[in-house]
Amino acid sequence: MRQAGRIVAEVLEGLAERAKPGVTTASLDSWAERLIRKRGGVPSFKGYRGYPASVCISIDEEIVHGIPGRRHLREGEIVSMDVGVIYNGYQGDAAITVGVGQIGPVAAELLRVTQEALAAGIAAARAGRRLGDVSHAIQVVAESQGYGIVRDYVGHGIGREMHEDPQIPNYGPPGQGPLLRAGMTLALEPMVTVGDYQTRLLENMWTVVTADGSLSAHFEHTVAVTDGEAVILTCL
Repeated sequence: MRQAGRIVAEVLEGLAERAKPGVTTASLDSWAERLIRKRGGVPSFKGYRGYPASVCISIDEEIVHGIPGRRHLREGEIVSMDVGVIYNGYQGDAAITVGVGQIGPVAAELLRVTQEALAAGIAAARAGRRLGDVSHAIQVVAESQGYGIVRDYVGHGIGREMHEDPQIPNYGPPGQGPLLRAGMTLALEPMVTVGDYQTRLLENMWTVVTADGSLSAHFEHTVAVTDGEAVILTCL
């Protein structure tokens, strides 16, 4: 899983550098797939339940599962890029949201808070604690600063399969849920909105947007639970 995670991290780093005004989302997806395969991996999203691309690319009010295509990125947009890789039968999964060119203060603050929420969730993911402690830590960061936390889509266990038990909501009371044990591997992924947390599914049956049209950001890491600090597997 470490190697799968390193490939994911390398791809996301390159995508962040390439997410410039005028670039098409399809070209980002093609570049990512080439790099994944060059590193000996397989893009785990492509063909998963019929998903047609290697990267989920979601812009502004799109929360998750945006499909790459002819759309050109524009100055001031924020773009979420979610990457999954299979390497030697093991999975890695992570996401980032970046600004395209210069972004406004509202968007910049949304990105900061969402990253902070993910960091809080990772800090809470320790052996001996409950899964609800992770969910609650994420929720507190977002809602205490006036943001919505998406409830319809959640994080998940990960290993040989992309989505394994347990599901990991980004909200809920502390002290609840399964006991965390050393060696568990989890994909934590807060999805935070400037407005309400309600969502809507587009006609393509993949792309999820905020129901009120507000901006949304998405950050994710695959982590391994230990007796101390969780180990982030999706980093270089």
